[in-house]
Amino acid sequence: MSTTEAQDPIKSETTPANDASVVKSRKDRPTGSTHFGDADWDEERPDEIGDATWGEVAKACCVHDAKEWGKIFVGACGALFFLYFFLFALELLGNSAKVLGGCRAGGLLSDETNPVAGLVIGELATALIQSSSTTTSIIVSLVGADAVSVNSGIYLVMGANIGTSVTNTIVSMGQMADGAQL
Repeated sequence: MSTTEAQDPIKSETTPANDASVVKSRKDRPTGSTHFGDADWDEERPDEIGDATWGEVAKACCVHDAKEWGKIFVGACGALFFLYFFLFALELLGNSAKVLGGCRAGGLLSDETNPVAGLVIGELATALIQSSSTTTSIIVSLVGADAVSVNSGIYLVMGANIGTSVTNTIVSMGQMADGAQL
């Protein structure tokens, strides 16, 4: 053992760069494909670059052990569960809106009603619950239950989309008084 290896024990360990099985140059690959981390990536010309095989792509990109695949599976199941829970909550909210205000909403927003009234109601509903997606979901469920006509629903949805900017408008108006923050 040399004196430099005795002084630096990290260099004496086997690293992937020193391992003969790890290819670090496109010239050593049968296809001549360039990979991230190749030592000679700056020496190549576009006509020298080859295409990677699916095996090379799989080895370079999809290297997971069983524990990592388990975490990926649990994360995907969790995402699906919360997506289902979110959709269930929207359905529950829409059904409760139909029960609580379905008949009145239909009478209030008939086809003879001024479209501006539907626009303003959509804006106010969105400003109150701070979610245009929720307001739109409720409106769609009211239209689906024939509590609100399609024409009135269009103006309500337009109002809901306009209502998304009400919150930041209120905040910006509050900040206008302070010149240092503006």
